[in-house]
Amino acid sequence: MIQIGSGVGVSECELKFSFDRSPGPGGQNVNKVNTRVTLQFDVNRSMSLTASQRTQIRRALASRIGQDGILRVVSSKERTQLGNRRAAVNRFIELLDAAFRTPKPRRKTSPPASVNRQRLQTKANRSELKRSRSAKIAVGED
Repeated sequence: MIQIGSGVGVSECELKFSFDRSPGPGGQNVNKVNTRVTLQFDVNRSMSLTASQRTQIRRALASRIGQDGILRVVSSKERTQLGNRRAAVNRFIELLDAAFRTPKPRRKTSPPASVNRQRLQTKANRSELKRSRSAKIAVGED
């Protein structure tokens, strides 16, 4: 059982892994060994999640879930298959944890009075500068 956080867990048997040749680091090893890992999780058929949790995941991760309802996480950062497998599982946990997290509500605030005073003072200074540029200079009579 993989613990996602906030009391949610996903059974490991629901995760499917596939392995390919990786475009990432590994030197000549990349050309011989299947080190890239693709983790697949079928959100629609998951027995570990409730219907509301599935809906929450589909809403939060809509761009990552295909039309078939499968969430795919790909990792090719590490040089070994095991390292990429761990990285994919960790990324999967982060994605689901973020999907279940409710955003903090934004409180409406007003700017402080000091900021307002400073803005008005800057406007007044700029106005005075422009006014002084356009003032006619009286030419003294000789």
